[in-house]
Amino acid sequence: MLDDLELFVAIVDAGSLNAAAKRLGMPAPTLTRRLQALEARLGCKLLSRSARRMAPSNEGWQYYERCKPLLTALRQETAALDGALNRVEGVVRLLAPLSMANDMLVPVWSRLLRDHPQLRLELKLNNSLDDLYSGMADLALRVGEQSDASLRQRRLGAVRTILVASPAYAAAHAMPGTPQELAAHKLLLAEPFERWKLRHRESGEEAVWPVEPAVRTNDMLLTRRLAEEGAGIAVSPLSICHRQLADGRLVRVLGEWEIATRPVYAVWPERRVLPARVRMVLDALLEFAADLPQLQG
Repeated sequence: MLDDLELFVAIVDAGSLNAAAKRLGMPAPTLTRRLQALEARLGCKLLSRSARRMAPSNEGWQYYERCKPLLTALRQETAALDGALNRVEGVVRLLAPLSMANDMLVPVWSRLLRDHPQLRLELKLNNSLDDLYSGMADLALRVGEQSDASLRQRRLGAVRTILVASPAYAAAHAMPGTPQELAAHKLLLAEPFERWKLRHRESGEEAVWPVEPAVRTNDMLLTRRLAEEGAGIAVSPLSICHRQLADGRLVRVLGEWEIATRPVYAVWPERRVLPARVRMVLDALLEFAADLPQLQG
């Protein structure tokens, strides 16, 4: 019925059925049938037609005067909604772990801002999901299995976690040959590794964390930097220490032992349709992660 009301308004604006049909690119008989069907549904004549003239009836003027501004407003809102949903512009609010967003994912943010000048990013770097549930964020990156059925998710990859130290620390201290020998060293731990197990890559043997750390923090970048400074042995995701291993600022400790890999997901509320700008960010993250060795754990 809404489409037929638009046709009626177009007829009145054009001044005749033939002029409206030409403007709309529609055969005049089709337009006449649509008008007659609308009049039948409304139970009144909208147009008075004679051999010489066509004009809205009293009821037709009422419908015209009420419907035209509503239809105009609806078209404007539809155009605005189309822009919001299908154009890569505006704000994307994203939650991400500090260590990941501030290190490994920096090239993604840079590429998005370069390729999409109308896009703006608001990055909140923490592990909370409160903003996602409340609607204050569009997308979140989370490490570990996600069991919340109210969230949709796409897997980006998996993170391996290893033990690292600086060459200077390794030279000054007898490096451990077994997990039990870690007790003689200064250990640098960041959340969420307060409780965990080392697993031998080949034998599958497991060993629990043997001693209280010398440093405990909620920032993995800090423990990595402390390890670079020779402060001790850090538990570090490979995703944030691979460059330091490659250029020799860090070396692996207990190379045959690792913590179990943890999956990385992008998540968003099940009820929410992702606008184009959010889909673009999600696609960029998926594409980047697919080519990143540090997420192929």
